[in-house]
Amino acid sequence: MSANDPEQLHLKRVLGRADLVLLFVVAIFNLNVVPSIAANGGVTVWLWIVSLLLFFWPQGVAVIELAHRYPGEGGVYLWAKEVFGDFHGFLSGWCYWTNNMLYVPTVMLYFVGVSVFVLGPNHQALADNKMFALIVALALLIVLVVLNIVGLGVGKWVNNLGGIGTGIAAATLIGLGVTIWLRFGTTVSAADFRIPANPRFVLNSFGVICFGLVGLELASVMGDEIQDPQRTLPGAVAWGGVLSGLLYVGATLTLLIAVSKDQINVLQGIVQAVAHMAAQVGVGWIVAPFALLLSFSIAGIGSAWLGGSARIPFVAGLDSYMPAWMAKVHPRYATPYAALIVHAAVSMVLIVMNFVGAGVQETFQKMLSLAVVLQLIPFLYMFAALLKLAINDSTGQGHYSKTTLALAGMSGLVTTTLGIGLVFFPAQQISSLWSYELWMFGGTLFFVGLAAFLFHVYGRRKAQTQAIALGVGVSPVRPSGVRQ
Repeated sequence: MSANDPEQLHLKRVLGRADLVLLFVVAIFNLNVVPSIAANGGVTVWLWIVSLLLFFWPQGVAVIELAHRYPGEGGVYLWAKEVFGDFHGFLSGWCYWTNNMLYVPTVMLYFVGVSVFVLGPNHQALADNKMFALIVALALLIVLVVLNIVGLGVGKWVNNLGGIGTGIAAATLIGLGVTIWLRFGTTVSAADFRIPANPRFVLNSFGVICFGLVGLELASVMGDEIQDPQRTLPGAVAWGGVLSGLLYVGATLTLLIAVSKDQINVLQGIVQAVAHMAAQVGVGWIVAPFALLLSFSIAGIGSAWLGGSARIPFVAGLDSYMPAWMAKVHPRYATPYAALIVHAAVSMVLIVMNFVGAGVQETFQKMLSLAVVLQLIPFLYMFAALLKLAINDSTGQGHYSKTTLALAGMSGLVTTTLGIGLVFFPAQQISSLWSYELWMFGGTLFFVGLAAFLFHVYGRRKAQTQAIALGVGVSPVRPSGVRQ
């Protein structure tokens, strides 16, 4: 069958409201970004609150509004395409997908840093062993790809288990923090929440915080696999958003109470904090089962982003702006297996490349920072779409009023732009400024330039195919994929 055969392209609606809430929690509330943020001190708590108000709330408005107007598979790709034209849709979807090629490997590395605690205190140093970290990260990636190819009906249980594990792990962390505070007080003072004299490292964390709050749009990327999306999505967005915001602030505060910001390890900070607090209250036995639970949570995070973002090249393949085989659906499991395999293969290459010459923690931070830039580009389109709809739309078919769309669009657009700019300031784990800036600017230009090249090449082929089908000549100029 061809890639465009309707029978082959049928996707199963297997995601209910509970599935979506758990998907949002596991996709949004990523404990792996908390240590790298908390390492910058108590001032990051204020950054969380600002980001929740000026970025997260507008994101919820954008997801509900755009999913209401443009339902279907593709999410950020579909929305930018409908509002701004084919090229902008492709660029939005491309950045969303390629960012996850960088982000999923960071999740694999975080899994390594946490899972060694399951083996006992004598094996924790394995997390800094490049060969061990590489083998475990690649093995987990392969397992998650196989589970997602088998289908969301199976893969969603990895996501759900991850969501439940995330909630329990966060509750344990916060519960221990409250116990420590009640018994022994805290060394954290008001001075720890002030802006430091040299805020250079704190600037990077604002972009990472915005990155940590994305995920509400993930379900809409799988729009054709949601049961009754018009009724299911708004409530799931609200519950998932509130739970994730509370968990982020609580986890950051607890980490600061338990561990000095100068001693936080970006890969092991959460388990490190739990081990420290558990020893104080005499429940040291809890560390290994906590690490096991958190490992399941991290696997769920990787599965959610791997499976969700693979739908982007699948839809782009259907639109003929990527190779047609990217739109292939597995004949038995009805999943976009070709896109999943390509995603995993590129992530594997990036993992291996970044281990050359860099330590595990620096590799984690470099890949995370570039992922932040690419991830936030689609959100520029999302918020700009709200502003355009607020100004130009006269159909009255939206979910929110024009005033709400304008406020959410402006707030989100400004905050996202600021988050992208600030992440180019290096985090404190970076040893070479020039190497970091070369990676950031070079990586951004490479991925955006590659998107333009692919759109030009496949756009011309699409135009030629359409012209042949209509029996007319083909203009030698580039296809008019962008709306004026």
